Amino acid sequence: MKALVLSGGAGTRLRPITHTSAKQLVPVANKPVLFYGLESIAAAGITEVGVIVGDTAAEIEEAVGDGSKFGLEITYIPQDRPLGLAHAVLIARDFLGDDDFVMYLGDNFIVGGISELVDEFRVNRPAAQILLTHVPDPRSFGVAELDSEGQVIGLEEKPESPKSDLALVGVYLFTSVIHEAVRAIEPSWRGELEITHAIQHLIDLHADVHSTVIKGYWKDTGNVVDMLEVNRTVLETIEHRVDGEVDERSELVGRVVVEEGARVTGSRVVGPVIIGAGTVVSDSYVGPFTSVSENCRIQDSELEFSIVLRDSSIQGVGRIESSLIGRHVEVTPTVGMPTVHRLVLGDHSKVQIHS
Repeated sequence: MKALVLSGGAGTRLRPITHTSAKQLVPVANKPVLFYGLESIAAAGITEVGVIVGDTAAEIEEAVGDGSKFGLEITYIPQDRPLGLAHAVLIARDFLGDDDFVMYLGDNFIVGGISELVDEFRVNRPAAQILLTHVPDPRSFGVAELDSEGQVIGLEEKPESPKSDLALVGVYLFTSVIHEAVRAIEPSWRGELEITHAIQHLIDLHADVHSTVIKGYWKDTGNVVDMLEVNRTVLETIEHRVDGEVDERSELVGRVVVEEGARVTGSRVVGPVIIGAGTVVSDSYVGPFTSVSENCRIQDSELEFSIVLRDSSIQGVGRIESSLIGRHVEVTPTVGMPTVHRLVLGDHSKVQIHS
């Protein structure tokens, strides 16, 4: 069995961060979200992985390499522009051959991995197996309609009037039958080859399409709110560890990770929090559900429920929360600062905040 991981796409919902960085490499608990998917694939016993890449191919390839650090063998498959999930299957035909495969969207996050799902698929081998989850507003997703016995009878892509609240999760399992289906469909109104249309083609041919409603945690990390929520969920699983330096004037409360080379001086850190390697936190408060990447500087500031990417500095700021801050960002005070600031800053930004 092989895996096909989708790591193209423009990441428009995470702009301005994704103007200069691949959305799949935005870190969750200081690790790119893409890495969690690759680790799940390796844990499921799959070693051959094709990675679909687009405009950010160089960045993805630099981060993932040949896959050996995950126990994987990576083949990169270029996609000129994002033309739909079914198009990704179409261009990966030579890599996939006639093998069964799991297709994993690189910006999706599933707690607990996919090992049980892969094992179940290997035993039953339906033409396709889809994962579903109940969502409050399914209009932004592919949506499945089930009959009274739980059998999939219809799929729609981002419908205006959904027939259910069951959204497709970004993990699909297929036999080689899917290749005929992706060749049989036409582009949608969006100009894309939709995987929902290909699976619907299988349903119309009375092929065996299974569905599993997952009860665990799943998020599409395509926007800032969901990215912060996933970060919170992962941080809840960390264990206290101090490999860096913490002076006697500082207080660490709960599960706090201070990576090697990081320094905390005169500060209070309330976990769960990760302080990345080479980062300096001085005379500051860092509150729960915050990840600070490597080589950052937090000085005389307050930070909570946020993600700070590498090489950024926050100095003299009263309070920042619910924020995603890019790489090489500088946040400094001016005059008249409000109590709370909410920020989404792209890489190499400079912001002055009233104090």
